[in-house]
Amino acid sequence: MPAEVNLDAKLAGLAAQYEDVTRQLGTPEVLGDPSQLRRLGRELARLEPVVAAYRVLHEVRDQLAGAREMRDDESDEDLRALAREEIAELEAREVQLLDDLKVSLLPRDPNDDRNVIVEIRAGAGGEEAALFASELLRMYTRYAQEHKFATDLMSLNETGIGGIKEAILEVAGDGAYSRLKFEGGVHRVQRVPATESSGRIHTSTATVIVLPEVDDIEIDIDEERDLRIEVKRSSGPGGQSVNTTDSAVRITHIPSGLVVEIQDEKSQHKNKAKAMSVLRSRLYDLELSKQRTAQSAERKLMVGGGERSEKIRTYNFPDNRVTDHRIGVTIHNVPAVLEGQIDPLIDALQMADQADRLQALTESDG
Repeated sequence: MPAEVNLDAKLAGLAAQYEDVTRQLGTPEVLGDPSQLRRLGRELARLEPVVAAYRVLHEVRDQLAGAREMRDDESDEDLRALAREEIAELEAREVQLLDDLKVSLLPRDPNDDRNVIVEIRAGAGGEEAALFASELLRMYTRYAQEHKFATDLMSLNETGIGGIKEAILEVAGDGAYSRLKFEGGVHRVQRVPATESSGRIHTSTATVIVLPEVDDIEIDIDEERDLRIEVKRSSGPGGQSVNTTDSAVRITHIPSGLVVEIQDEKSQHKNKAKAMSVLRSRLYDLELSKQRTAQSAERKLMVGGGERSEKIRTYNFPDNRVTDHRIGVTIHNVPAVLEGQIDPLIDALQMADQADRLQALTESDG
């Protein structure tokens, strides 16, 4: 089969690459160059599990060949029966190894290990939407705490009665982006608001935007030419003064029109640093969006592209269910989900993405 031949060719190439890296690591030139040593060491660590599994696959195939020969040539029926049992076990093992190796060959998202910036904005539904946005903020904060990720509430625009118009949360830790990257899109809540006297179910929404955090080296910004930076006095909900200094910072990126405003810190310098961090991530996301648009012309990811207008999940209180519309997964425990227990949803989304990319890999090999 062409796909299997191509897979074997890729694996053989990786095995040869592994041998070459191993050889280079033993040369005096590399041993005397710490940067080369680190680079090749990382490359070896990446290749090692794939090559080890490929070698096991070869062993299984050799055993299969021997078992099939026994089945076909042996006259003793008992030995032939044993051979058939061994063949069934080895064929299942071969299929599992091939599946694992296909997964290991999938291109890795270079942003997966980054910290992440989660922006939450109230959508349709007035105060009920603002209250739902506040619950989503708590959900992601609790999720981060459970996974030992550090959090920093970079910006919070409250309504004054427990809701939020907008919040920007940084989640820092290894793999933070890989766990939260599929949360972007429109989240919908269906329930009877506390202020609803007639008991009617209302539908409200909040938008979640998930951005990989980037540093100033990756995104080149000319502050003098590209930015308009304004400072003003911070204000809280209802016009209450947060502090009496001009510490709030509003940055406009003139080429793109993006605007970021941070006022949570009393220090103007800290607010500016946070605003620049958010701006860099938004500009990076703009570039990623262009790439995703180009890719989506060829194929559509099963779990969606994280579009701002895409309805991804519904939290239905009367039925006590949370449904992710991209993959059709439902959890019957709204309170637990809003307490941050979203791993079942995240795991299912990652598996769906993996299956989608495996299918694309198979099609490209066919």
